[in-house]
Amino acid sequence: MGKKIIVAGGGHGGIGCAALLAKKGFDVTVYEKCKRKDIGYDWTDIFDRKAFAAIGMDMPSDDKWCLKNDMTFYGPNMTMALVQNTPVDQLEIQMERKVLYDCIIEYAENCGVKFEFGNAVEAPIMLGNRVVGIKTEKGDVFGDLVIDSCGMNSPVRGQLPEYLGIQHEAQPFERFYVWRGFYEKLECDNIPDKFRLMLFHKGKLGISWVAEEEEYTDVLIGRFIEPDMEEVEKTLAVLREENGHLGEKLVRGGAFAHIPVRQPLAVLVADGYAAIGDCAFMTVPIIGSGIANSMKAAKILAEVICNDKTESYSAAALWKYQKEYWKQIGNSMAPMAAVKLLLTRLQPEEIDYIFEKGILNAEDMTISADTTSLFDMVKDMIEPEALKAKITGLAGNPAVLKKILRMVKDIAAVTVATTLMPASYEVNKVRKWAEMYNKCFKR
Repeated sequence: MGKKIIVAGGGHGGIGCAALLAKKGFDVTVYEKCKRKDIGYDWTDIFDRKAFAAIGMDMPSDDKWCLKNDMTFYGPNMTMALVQNTPVDQLEIQMERKVLYDCIIEYAENCGVKFEFGNAVEAPIMLGNRVVGIKTEKGDVFGDLVIDSCGMNSPVRGQLPEYLGIQHEAQPFERFYVWRGFYEKLECDNIPDKFRLMLFHKGKLGISWVAEEEEYTDVLIGRFIEPDMEEVEKTLAVLREENGHLGEKLVRGGAFAHIPVRQPLAVLVADGYAAIGDCAFMTVPIIGSGIANSMKAAKILAEVICNDKTESYSAAALWKYQKEYWKQIGNSMAPMAAVKLLLTRLQPEEIDYIFEKGILNAEDMTISADTTSLFDMVKDMIEPEALKAKITGLAGNPAVLKKILRMVKDIAAVTVATTLMPASYEVNKVRKWAEMYNKCFKR
């Protein structure tokens, strides 16, 4: 034991895995570009509470989190509302991101993890086919294994050799551009919904939400095409007309971010390398939440590393991490990406039609970051009787019917592809499988 593990970037999954490995006696250091005080956005996150147990943490004290409100979904014309009714055992928690980071970092430090804040990771260091370290702005660092937790635009993953078959970047419509701010909450006699989420609001390809908090009104504006501040201001003006509690004064937040909303990365490992979190596109494709999946993946990866008796951390040994991640989580996430693709193909009036005809109902929209509920959602959507009922409701709109049937075909193709994942790591077989898998998600 005592092998040196490098965690590139301070993602939740990377820090969680670092903590589990440090507990087992590994020498683990996290390299993060932000200073300690700057890590984490100035906003809240919603995620599955089971994430803490996955990395061996106790639940934070009750004053640090609350249960999220169910969402009310609206189509573009705002005439039809679908209200979530999430089962109590699947209710997610809401937590300040900076507080969440404080809790996880403190836990990791207590486990023996070292942190180098304010030291940006720049590239991988290769020796033949193997990743042997990272280049940072303060110099080169070498180790026995690099865990890539640098996020969606990882400079490590993005500069790995092509022959490894690890995709370098997210494609168009696989990343979501969001702007989020917390505004003064005005007195209002009629607050329509605690958490209002609007699909294709005013015809824009994306979402807007307005959520009532105890002290603020939380606004998120998300697009598949990157918006500028002028578009944000125009959207805010419309939202204020529709939501009387949304004030003009920005109290906190007010920042842009990029979120991966796509299928998991096809290949997670190479010799001396493993990707985790947003770097491996572990978010839920429709809602963009990735904290829980990343921390659950941390447990899987840590167990595989600890069980590698050769201590080589080769792609062949780390392939067990890939297989187990897909078994527990990825097999639910990949079909959800096919559902997300459907949304990007629909026109605003087609979304309204689907709402009005009951093709999508409140039960369908009860989406959480709980892996079991996501798997059940996809399974229920393509169950023969349920599918037959939805198709019958689309008889009057052939264009929408065609798109729905394409989604069903995509889900079937993805399901087949994931079952054909190679049982063991051979680079040529893995590359060929990755090409087949990635083709399932062409828009």
